[in-house]
Amino acid sequence: MHQYTPEDLLRYLYREMTTEESAALDNELARSWALREKLAVLKKAQERLNNALEAPRTEIVLNVLRYAAAAAPAPSLLK
Repeated sequence: MHQYTPEDLLRYLYREMTTEESAALDNELARSWALREKLAVLKKAQERLNNALEAPRTEIVLNVLRYAAAAAPAPSLLK
C-alpha cells in the first residue's frame, strides 16, 4: 500500500497525475475511507477557493493608493 500525501491528493484533484498514478489512487480510494475523507476536505477547500472574492474592498484599494502617493518621492523639477 502506497502512503498518499496531501500533495498526491492535490495532484489528483488538479489532474496532474499520470494515468497509472490516477488508477492506483482510484483503487486506494475505493478501499480507504480515511483517504476519501482527506480528498473530500481538499475538494471542499478547492471549491471555497474557486468561489472566493476576487476583488479587494474599495476602502483597501484607496488605502494602498494613499500610502503609495505619500511614500513616492516628490518629482524633481531640476533635470
